[in-house]
Amino acid sequence: MTSVVVARSTLHHLNRCWFPALITSAKQSIRPCVLPQYARSSCSVRVRSFAAHRAMGKPKVVFVLGPPGSGKGTQCEKIVQEFGYTHLSAGDLLREERNREGSEYGALIEDNIKNGRIVPVEITCALLENAMNKTIQATGNDRFLIDGFPRNEDNLQGWTNKMADKVEQQFVLFFECSEQQCTERCLKRGESSGRSDDNAESLKKRFNTYINDTVAIIKHYEELQLVKKIDASAGPDAVFEHVKAIFGEQK
Repeated sequence: MTSVVVARSTLHHLNRCWFPALITSAKQSIRPCVLPQYARSSCSVRVRSFAAHRAMGKPKVVFVLGPPGSGKGTQCEKIVQEFGYTHLSAGDLLREERNREGSEYGALIEDNIKNGRIVPVEITCALLENAMNKTIQATGNDRFLIDGFPRNEDNLQGWTNKMADKVEQQFVLFFECSEQQCTERCLKRGESSGRSDDNAESLKKRFNTYINDTVAIIKHYEELQLVKKIDASAGPDAVFEHVKAIFGEQK
């Protein structure tokens, strides 16, 4: 599977492009980002913008949405192997930034994840854009699965304002699954995942967030006729047969 590791250059990118605009609700808990000299000098990879790759056309993006435990990550792995996309998990990128030594925003990210809330869009979009830039620079691959994003209206508006004109939106892959089945999957995963949100209390909050915020985003894309819906209640291999049929239609 193609993987993307966000290194110290991520913080550089966030510092220059996004953090000054962090939403007011987060202001009191966050100091303005000033990148230490040692971090600036140690960033060895300069991330190029999408403009450097216009000859290839705009990067192609598929959003992957569904409730927690619906199998988004598992299916993304299979899509990567079969169709060559790069998988970018918004949640994984946030967890990497949270765990990165010296991250000024780790505590804010952890608090939001643990309590089932959505991290400010400025942080998530910056991590996604930086990871896409690095992938194109390193591999030339310009096809991306963005897993778990956008999750609410703020995410949608943030992406639209900053990224919509830079990418080609192919479609939205929506995995539909019952809350009971998804909860059982997540609790089982939590026995070995080490994730702070794979527990009954966090899952309840995550499902409330999904129902109250993310469902409206799926409906928005349905109105644009961009949603490809898949019943995710079956086993991973059976679900992937339906996924293959959808991706097989893409050019």
